[in-house]
Amino acid sequence: MEKRTILTTSKRGLLEDSFPYRLYQKAKRLGTWNPADIDFSKDQQDWKTLNPVQKQDILRLISQFQAGEEAVTLDLLPLIMAIAKEGRLEEEMFLTTFLYEEAKHTEFFRLVLNALGERGDLSHFHTETYQKIFYEILPTTMERLITDQSPEAIAEASVVYNMFVEGVLAETGYYSFYEALEKSNIMPGLLEGIGNLKKDESRHIGYGTFLLQRLICEHPHLFDFVAAKMAELTPLAIRLNQEGIDGREVSSFGGNPDDVMNFTLKQLSVRMEVLARAKGKKIEEIYRLTDSEIGVL
Repeated sequence: MEKRTILTTSKRGLLEDSFPYRLYQKAKRLGTWNPADIDFSKDQQDWKTLNPVQKQDILRLISQFQAGEEAVTLDLLPLIMAIAKEGRLEEEMFLTTFLYEEAKHTEFFRLVLNALGERGDLSHFHTETYQKIFYEILPTTMERLITDQSPEAIAEASVVYNMFVEGVLAETGYYSFYEALEKSNIMPGLLEGIGNLKKDESRHIGYGTFLLQRLICEHPHLFDFVAAKMAELTPLAIRLNQEGIDGREVSSFGGNPDDVMNFTLKQLSVRMEVLARAKGKKIEEIYRLTDSEIGVL
């Protein structure tokens, strides 16, 4: 058995200026919100004023977020194990907050549904495309890390989890919530939680961006691999949006469905633009990334 090296009692100590350690510190300061503290009384009143189509649209969003948050909570552990096995302590320290926050997001959406009196089976909102992503691609990609910790396997996991599920699908979902509810000035409790989630997820996406930039810096061929994987996933994002729009020219809240699709396409482009910045960088530069460079709130 290889002798263990204890980093924190060695000359190395902790890499306190590194991006993942700074993310860990930020998570400790900002990730302490409690879903149980949010007041949903106004949401309950607003819910009664919505028409059936509006309720269906919001329930579809909540249902897909609820299942998605449960899925990412369950599926994150193999990545934590892979990073821990490599001895990347600061990254693992941040990932402990990451998992805690995903569990809290799962709790939040369940509390919303309970407050609205929606305790029935909502799995009919999980379309074939949705199931392809969250029932197949996400768990299969993450479980691969249990037996394969190659740079390619870790890169694929981060693309699927951080760049696509969080950086494209979840960000589009936040946008849809704001377009429907904030402009209508309704359901403040749900929006308060969404605001907290968005900040948490910006750290998660930020870590994924750091991880992929680190991997691309260490293994330059991975950029093309990552780009190909994003291209492979793009049609699923478009199809998921189309299923939500359901051919309507105006949303049930009066918005333009094209705006949501355009937001999705923009997110796909932005993710690749940020990753392209790793080309030609030294590893020291990757570790010195700032929050603004990555888009962490």
